[in-house]
Amino acid sequence: MHVFVTGASGHIGSLVVAELLGAGHRVTGLARSDASAEALRAAGAGVRQGSLEDLDVLAAGASDADGVIHLAFIHDFTDYQAAAETDLRAVEAMGSALAGSNKPFVNTSGTAMLAFGGTGALGTEDSAVDPSGPRVASELATVSLVDRGVRSAVIRLAPTVHGPTDHHGFVPRLVANARERGRSLYIGDGSNRWPAVHNLDAAHLYRLALESAPAGTRLHGVAEQGIALRDIAAGIADQLDVPVRSVTPEQALDELGFVGAIAALDNPTSSERTRTLLGWEPTHPTLLEDLKAGLYTEGVS
Repeated sequence: MHVFVTGASGHIGSLVVAELLGAGHRVTGLARSDASAEALRAAGAGVRQGSLEDLDVLAAGASDADGVIHLAFIHDFTDYQAAAETDLRAVEAMGSALAGSNKPFVNTSGTAMLAFGGTGALGTEDSAVDPSGPRVASELATVSLVDRGVRSAVIRLAPTVHGPTDHHGFVPRLVANARERGRSLYIGDGSNRWPAVHNLDAAHLYRLALESAPAGTRLHGVAEQGIALRDIAAGIADQLDVPVRSVTPEQALDELGFVGAIAALDNPTSSERTRTLLGWEPTHPTLLEDLKAGLYTEGVS
């Protein structure tokens, strides 16, 4: 299968490209810089130069491929609404190019949207989401493509996608803050839970979804249902030899910005249906195992 991948040189996308190539697929990746293009060619993938704002490029990439995996997102948390609107236009452009083809289109969302109601209930693939929530419009647009003859699916990733390529995610931000402040933070009593998944397990899930997810499927890229934030903070503290301290939600937001808002969420999430549907079974280290191994504190991030 020839697969068009956006975000192909990123934290998760680079691993998805390797996973696809290793399984015998052919890959063309979207590259917005010469450095990204060079990385893709070195990995054995083709290149289509452009960005998420280049709707004609996205449509052509989708039309020329046998399937699409959409991972790119403009992570500008100073104007998240604009980033979400750009993403929606990109989804609509690629979806229109695939209409009537029955080709697979795998988009990316997040489990954090399930936590914005603040109930603390275990989120499942069938859990309702607030239509006004972050990235929900793109998720709904993707799922609705089933009515236009596209085998569309959405992978909701855990907020913590950890592993060897995670240099700019939420955990590196927590580590950097702990280094700067001389203490590792959690919020309140630290009992709120973060789901997590290793990025190599996530990459495998994307391939499985591309190959066999039924049309209109919502999937959860979650290996661990929920790790207490205080345990994550303790794992960071142990590696940096700093104390652990509780802060208020306001303090976390002041120190970490958007990450502080995510850190305050209680987001327990199940992936039971995903595992059963696709035979996906995560096999790589847990988040706390990665922390204990020094992945985030010994010059890796």
